[in-house]
Formats: sequence, C-alpha cells, structure tokens
Amino acid sequence: MTFIVRLLRFVFWVVVVSWGMALLRRLVQRMAQGAAQSQASVDVPNDAITRKLVRDPVCGMHIAEVLALPLRQDGQLLHFCSAACRDKYVSATRKIAANG
Repeated sequence: MTFIVRLLRFVFWVVVVSWGMALLRRLVQRMAQGAAQSQASVDVPNDAITRKLVRDPVCGMHIAEVLALPLRQDGQLLHFCSAACRDKYVSATRKIAANG
C-alpha cells in the first residue's frame, strides 16, 4: 500500500513541476515578445530603409532622406537630423552674412 501512495505522490509532483515549467516558459516568451515590440515601436516608414542617406552639415549624422528635415537655401537643398541642427546652421549663416 505504501508503494502505491509513493507512486501517486511522485506522479502528482511530476505533473505539478511540468505544469509550472510550461507556465514559466509561456511567461518568458511573453516578456521577450513585449521587449521586442517595445524596441520596435519607432515609427519608420518601410521605404525609409531602401531610400538614400543624406548627411547633416552641422553634426555630420547620416539619416534617411524621408526622415530628414529639408531646408532650401541659396538654391541648395540641405537635410538636417533635427530642428536644433537646422536652427544652429541658420544662425551660423546669418552670423557669417552679417560679418561678410
């Protein structure tokens, strides 16, 4: 009789441990999917990857042309990575024009 009780106890714990491992595996998979989705939350157009890169004249950063901020000055089209770089470029050209 004690053999049957021990066998049932063993089967019970095997079921509990396997169920717990399956639950833990699902939890880890959901955490990994959530991390992957949070990293990919940047809204970039699909064609931004296939388009050409342009260089910011202020900081030298390369950025996709569709994501860059354009500025047409003296018949030349310039692209900037941010509004701060664009403003810095415009203020520098005004200073040069005032001194020249």
